Amino acid sequence: MEDRNNQRDIPRGDRGNVQRKNYRQSEEYQRRKALRMKKRRRQVYIARICVFGGGALIILALVLIINGIVHHKSVKESIQFVEEKQKDTTVYRIMENKPEIDVQLITPNEYSRPQISTEKITGIVVHYTANPGTTAQQNRDFFDGLKDSHLTSVSSHFVVGLEGEVIQCIPTSERAYASNQRNFDTISIECCHMDETGKFNDATYDSVVRLCAYLCTKFNLEADAVIRHYDVTGKACPKYFVDNEEEWTKFKMAVDAYMKGNSREVDKEEHDSFYGIGEQTITPSITENQL
Repeated sequence: MEDRNNQRDIPRGDRGNVQRKNYRQSEEYQRRKALRMKKRRRQVYIARICVFGGGALIILALVLIINGIVHHKSVKESIQFVEEKQKDTTVYRIMENKPEIDVQLITPNEYSRPQISTEKITGIVVHYTANPGTTAQQNRDFFDGLKDSHLTSVSSHFVVGLEGEVIQCIPTSERAYASNQRNFDTISIECCHMDETGKFNDATYDSVVRLCAYLCTKFNLEADAVIRHYDVTGKACPKYFVDNEEEWTKFKMAVDAYMKGNSREVDKEEHDSFYGIGEQTITPSITENQL
């Protein structure tokens, strides 16, 4: 009652101010004010954490990006270094004593000369004709005749005859139907023989050694890249070298010896120029005839 009388003595316009003043002096007001201050401090603290944390994350991200760029660059430089070292250690050879090759390219057809490009040559595959007594010319003509007979799909890049003659049937830039799943990256050589044993006579043997050595130097291969048809499919071809493993070892040693004894080391530019890398066949006459 006394509070009401006291309020009546205060002008109406000042009563609200007095009430607010009294409220601010109350414990409730002080408690709420303390809570608000605590909440505000918490918000400021969280805001600072966000600002500083965000800044730290940005800095960390920049560091990771820079580190990634530097790492990528170092990896790239390392790869380039290894590639350059590999190039530096590559030995290029040319064999100026070229084997005599009679180029008789067979007619393009789907049975023996599909004109599908080879990929990088990584091997030389030796075969035997399995037709005792037949000549290189007869085997070449059989391949060519498949365009009409359609008997089968077979061919070879080269055929080496009983007198050591070499006939080229297909450009080395094209696939032959000879070595099954290795047609895409190998050069094939069919070899004539006198009897069922499949053994090459001296003329054929020597000519095949020279041809393999020459092809190895052209395609920058070692003698170990010379393989048998047997090594691709398990077929007994060339029969004599499958039946007599030690003779095959001797043959590869002969290829290696002939290659190293009849070739010289050169740089890549001279090697590619000598062999006409990029041309369709291995003989200069083919380039002249645009075959």
